[in-house]
Amino acid sequence: MEPEKQTSKGKGVGIVVGLIAFAISYYAVQQFFKPDLEAELKEAAVHLNKQAPLQVDQFVRLDSAASKGTTNFVYYYTLIDIEKSEVNVDTINKYIKPDLIENIKTHPDLKIYRDHNITMEYKYYDKNGEFATAISVTPDLYKSE
Repeated sequence: MEPEKQTSKGKGVGIVVGLIAFAISYYAVQQFFKPDLEAELKEAAVHLNKQAPLQVDQFVRLDSAASKGTTNFVYYYTLIDIEKSEVNVDTINKYIKPDLIENIKTHPDLKIYRDHNITMEYKYYDKNGEFATAISVTPDLYKSE
């Protein structure tokens, strides 16, 4: 009867070792073959910068974009005929920020950002190149109902 106990014990150990090996292999494959998010974000910024400057509307021009690691994507804008002193933060928060959030929630091209919980930052400079204001849209804002 002793050989049966050792065989059962050996099978149990083999199963545990097999599960551990599978878990390690699965994790390694996921790490080695998952898309490099940081590289994808950098590439998106490079692609956008090749097209810049882009006139968004009569008041705003997109000058450039950048990524910060795997967590943030930043857009840099110029407010064409507006000085820093004329920027109304309440108006921005009431009208512009909700539109940005809605755009991030619904635009098909921004799905990768939603899927990876990227914070979208919008930095605005006045006509003289002075920093005017910034809007940060975090995942909790664009993933809320």
